[in-house]
Amino acid sequence: MGGREHGRGDLTPALLDTPVWSDALVESAGIPVRDAPFVTVGGGIGSFVLVDYLRIAGVPTSDIRVLSNIDQPWQTYQYLTRVSQIPEPERIRSDSSSRPDNIWGFPSYALSEAWRDRTIRPLLHVLGEPIFADYWTPRVGDVFTSMAREAARIGYSRMLDRGVVRMVRRRDKGGYFTILTPPEGTSETRRIAYRSRFAHVAVGYPGLRFLPDLQEFREKYGDYTRVVNAYEPHEHVYEFLKTRPGTVVVRGGGIVASRVLQRLMDDRERHNLQTRIVHIFRTFVTGAHGPHLWARRKGGDGWAYQGFNYPKSVWGGQLKARMRKLDGAERAALYKEMGGTNTPKRRRWQQQMRAGREGGWYEAFQGVVERVEPGVDGTLTSIVTSDLTGESATQKIGSNYIIDCTGLEADIAEHRILADLLSHAGAGRNPLGRLDVERHFEIKGTASGDGALYATGAATLGGYFPGVDTFLGLQVGAQEITDDLARRGFCRRIGPIRSATQWVRWALGRPVKEA
Repeated sequence: MGGREHGRGDLTPALLDTPVWSDALVESAGIPVRDAPFVTVGGGIGSFVLVDYLRIAGVPTSDIRVLSNIDQPWQTYQYLTRVSQIPEPERIRSDSSSRPDNIWGFPSYALSEAWRDRTIRPLLHVLGEPIFADYWTPRVGDVFTSMAREAARIGYSRMLDRGVVRMVRRRDKGGYFTILTPPEGTSETRRIAYRSRFAHVAVGYPGLRFLPDLQEFREKYGDYTRVVNAYEPHEHVYEFLKTRPGTVVVRGGGIVASRVLQRLMDDRERHNLQTRIVHIFRTFVTGAHGPHLWARRKGGDGWAYQGFNYPKSVWGGQLKARMRKLDGAERAALYKEMGGTNTPKRRRWQQQMRAGREGGWYEAFQGVVERVEPGVDGTLTSIVTSDLTGESATQKIGSNYIIDCTGLEADIAEHRILADLLSHAGAGRNPLGRLDVERHFEIKGTASGDGALYATGAATLGGYFPGVDTFLGLQVGAQEITDDLARRGFCRRIGPIRSATQWVRWALGRPVKEA
């Protein structure tokens, strides 16, 4: 198709300022309307998992549109794992049965790997965890491969419409309009409006969050090379350290910090480098800790250790049942009790840190960085208030690079779609400041006639189900939404018989039949 006609399909002031749209209002702006019973926004793993459920429940591809600016649902996650030092042969922090490509969780990743490699080692590992071995976790490359297989099986590419979603607004006759900006040169208008009865938002993390002193340094000095976030490309740091001895300051105490440390230590060992690592914790854990005997987390040397993001009972035990009954301050208090930054305790990585402490090239302590300044000869100086000897002291730490590993925790209002939901769609915030959703993941306050607007993923953390930003959490959310859509008559319920027959089709790699 030809290029766009200038001005045609623009979002007019009337559209931008009106929370509930009519068909005539959209058409008057020259925006073409496409009908689709169900629309999911994001196109990442959250969208993929829900679409997988819906296809297994019998919804045809013609009734589902996936609106996304990425080609594959694992594309963003693949990027984040790669830049945060988890290449495809490495293992991620996920349970063996948490499979985005397999709603049944059987066979698990461990069983699939054992079958493929003709070895029982993964199975023996699972049987021995966590007493005799670390928790078994899948290789990230296997996750992508299995998702590609399932995407082909359910016809994911036939449901995908490429572009950038601008907003989701309620429709006066029920349902929603979702505004998509298609790629340049693919449409005669600047926007396309998707008119649907149901919509789903799964846009992942709102964005990177830099520590204030690091953000101030980057903006003041325009230096985006020496002060980097672990979730942005920073391979140049490791390449520099291969050319000469250097010092790196690592900040943060979660799994990404542990992966960055392991990469630095692996390179030091593999290439016989002289890298020095200074690790600054804001909260330094010295041992087991927790609010009471039955909710204690192991810790030491600054780290809080936990096998997975959340306690096991979150997925189907007492903690899950308790959380579903809590609201407001009580729910926020329970999140705080079980929250906090943590990472798995891996034997190999522990050995490397021990060697670093003994050799004097790895130093970890609790401190608060007041500011970062340019040093001499292209170095950085961190002004740190620390408690190394029992008394507060200020010291200056010189380094060649600073790697911020504090996470993807930006406010949801920094994401354009989420900000619009808060301003114009009736959405509100939960006790942790994220999107407030019902137990079935419908966004509170956004109902429109007989339609419903749902959300899953990190944007909903703080709701009635804690583990929303994990593989299994996305599946729990997708199952709740699918059950709700079945109650509304949109799809079939996945009962025992359908579940069994569909699992057989999955195991044989046969395409999902259209209803």
